[in-house]
Amino acid sequence: MTENSQAQPAANPELPTQYAPAEVEGKLYERWVERGYFEADEKSGKPPYTIVIPPPNVTGSLHLGHAFEHTIIDALTRRKRMQGYETLWQPGMDHAGIATQNVVERELAKEGKSRHDLGRTDFVERVWQWKEESGGQISGQMRRLGDGVAWSRERFTMDEGLSAAVQTIFKRLFDDGLIYRAERIINWCPRCLTAISDIEVEYQDDNGELVSIKYGDGDETLVVATTRAETMLGDTAVAVHPDDARYTHLVGRRIKLPLTDRTIPVVADEHVDPEFGTGAVKVTPAHDPNDFEIGRRHDLPNITVMDERAVITVPGPFQGLDRFEARSTIVAALRAEGRIVAEKRPYVHSVGHCSRCKTTVEPRLSLQWWVKVGPLAKAAGDAVRDGRVTIHPKEMESRYFAWIDNLNDWNISRQLWWGHRIPVWHGPNGETVAVGPNDEPPTGEGWSQDTDVLDTWFSSGLWPFSTLGWPEQTPSLEKFYPNSVLVTGYDILFFWVARMMMFGLYAMDGTPPFHTIALHGMVRDQFGKKMSKSFGNAVNPLDWMDKYGSDAVRFTLARGANPGVDVPIGEDWVQGSRNFANKIWNATRFAMMNGATVEGPLPDAAQMSATDRWILSRLNETVAQVDALYEDYQFAKLSDALFHFAWDEVFDWYVELSKTTFFAGGEQAKVSGRVLGEVLDVTLRLLHPIVPFVTETLWTTLTGKESVVVADWPADSGFRDEAAEREIEHLQQVVTEVRRFRADQGLQPGQKVPGRLDLSATPLAAHETAIRQLLRLQEEGDAFQATATLPVAGATVALDLSGTIDVPAERKRLTKDRDAAEKEKQQATAKLGNEAFLAKAPDNVVDKIRGRLAKAEADIERLTAQLAALPEG
Repeated sequence: MTENSQAQPAANPELPTQYAPAEVEGKLYERWVERGYFEADEKSGKPPYTIVIPPPNVTGSLHLGHAFEHTIIDALTRRKRMQGYETLWQPGMDHAGIATQNVVERELAKEGKSRHDLGRTDFVERVWQWKEESGGQISGQMRRLGDGVAWSRERFTMDEGLSAAVQTIFKRLFDDGLIYRAERIINWCPRCLTAISDIEVEYQDDNGELVSIKYGDGDETLVVATTRAETMLGDTAVAVHPDDARYTHLVGRRIKLPLTDRTIPVVADEHVDPEFGTGAVKVTPAHDPNDFEIGRRHDLPNITVMDERAVITVPGPFQGLDRFEARSTIVAALRAEGRIVAEKRPYVHSVGHCSRCKTTVEPRLSLQWWVKVGPLAKAAGDAVRDGRVTIHPKEMESRYFAWIDNLNDWNISRQLWWGHRIPVWHGPNGETVAVGPNDEPPTGEGWSQDTDVLDTWFSSGLWPFSTLGWPEQTPSLEKFYPNSVLVTGYDILFFWVARMMMFGLYAMDGTPPFHTIALHGMVRDQFGKKMSKSFGNAVNPLDWMDKYGSDAVRFTLARGANPGVDVPIGEDWVQGSRNFANKIWNATRFAMMNGATVEGPLPDAAQMSATDRWILSRLNETVAQVDALYEDYQFAKLSDALFHFAWDEVFDWYVELSKTTFFAGGEQAKVSGRVLGEVLDVTLRLLHPIVPFVTETLWTTLTGKESVVVADWPADSGFRDEAAEREIEHLQQVVTEVRRFRADQGLQPGQKVPGRLDLSATPLAAHETAIRQLLRLQEEGDAFQATATLPVAGATVALDLSGTIDVPAERKRLTKDRDAAEKEKQQATAKLGNEAFLAKAPDNVVDKIRGRLAKAEADIERLTAQLAALPEG
């Protein structure tokens, strides 16, 4: 444990009787920001520690997922700052192309306008205006949570510097042949009117219909099944497997396409599964990715039958119908012609929906810009395989490789107005010129810039280095790249992490963007269900902060943070964390009022009591344990370790055991007061990264120093005293067993009873006064009658319970409980002795019965001891 080197004015032991988070949190945070504690200096000689914030959408507000992730990052950066690192937590926001454009378009709709009424330039200006006035409310909410970010470095993915980075890397990729333009089948959202990537499509089971349709006539008849009858207007073939003898005679022939005046060929393609359905499939190359590939192999035409809003464009009776209206109308027309062979309703099948507006996605042939990801993805996979980047927890590696090793080319163009406009100019004769940030675009008649914008993930993929000034070789880039660790949810491993890995390795000459990827799970409700407004279980973390304080919310989230595992959370858990903050407050206040101090060096061990040596030994063990758990990103375990050390060992045992010493006064009280001050000092510093507000208030009051934010992180001094630990563990065993007996007899915790304490066979004689107080034992008195005698861990405790409990009734109750435990033991023993049962029963069932047997045996032992301790009668 190290001393904080700051100046130490006299400590003020005065603290309010109750902790009121609302009165201190906002003021403390603004003080931290004003003093520049969270800023990072690239000129310092300290080793760097860098984490970027996963940039929240400018349209967003703080939800529990943000609060969870930010708590983890803030704890990591606060600890590293205390350890002497030049710590940068890089803040910023994402322009969120589709989401932001949708927000502003809805605002325009209230005025009876669309973006087309304004035109592109004025619409983009309107979005910027909205961003300045209404966007970014999450920044203020982050302050409420206590996020220690470097606010002076806040960036936005559309600001000037990041726009230059986007243009630079686009041009480099284009010049290297890694960006190209081509017609492919993409996911199209008819509501957002843009392409979306595969990972922006959410699949869910919908009730649809499966209709089987007869194509052709007479001997030239085939039956195909489809859930999207409207797309038949764009069919350009029917495909069968080359080895399917049922259709060999039809391959190469043309058959009539119903409801049209066209004929289409029958082609043989190995993609077709002859065992599925009729073994014949309709081929619509412009509206299905698999059909598109069949069409390429057989040189089939691509017929687009819908416009961008999914309205039928084919001339005829269905033109102008929405796709879903067309579906039912076309099925009715086919039925009227006797071409419906079978219908199945409802037919439950998986359907893709836009992740932002939930509209059913339409596969659509479209001319788009693409990144050729092959070499980029290989580099991203190799960086993990060769150990340059570590994924934590390790079991998540397989998910990463499954994605990165099978990555398709990335569609990066979006048909929006808000976003980074693709820096390509098209010439009058088909010329295509990519323009960097310092290049002059071509001018003259017939030259125009591409109308599409880039996928939002393109710019956020540059985040670890664009925020540091790249493509300029800035001091910040030199100091803080690569990032130390990326903390993010496993749910965006593919959206964001893979993009950053590919771009970081490409742009930074093979240096990956971070050393470690620490993946966490999603926050769920207390029953493990996903939180959603539609489910009615979504929680605004600000409501809980208002009610219980930010520290309580943070500690609850940290205590549930097992790496890569979802986090269930309920309000009663936040209440429990609020109680913990109050416990820290009240116990520290009591300790400071009774002599706890940090003044002067620690006394020699020879001057300390066994209780003092025990708590210091346990303190150092906790420091070592917490350090190891931080390095392994085990926030749930380290939070639990801190909770039990602070509440159980410091406040419930050490403070209670030391009360007699403090009340007696003298030199020993001074020694214990210095020990308690040391323990509180170190414990508050250990707790600070997770619960920063209450610890700041208590620590500065205890020590009189400037701020725990810039205090030294505790170090394990190596002090251990196994003998003292064994002695206090012995004491705890005596007290715990007698307390359990008291509770079993129905005695209230504070109820005093006459008792005789014999510690002659134990090393606990020096603790007799403390033990008597902990057990609420009165002096025996002349009328003492030992109605219950408990031999516990070498000690003997005799209690006079006469007039306190109804002995016959208590004996009857305990006997009944023991009989029930005996019956449970017999049943469990019989099952475990049945070989036939053991052979058939699942392992978890057998384990459960073994657990029941062990509990029954423990209950029998406990109840027998309680009966033996009761007086006769």
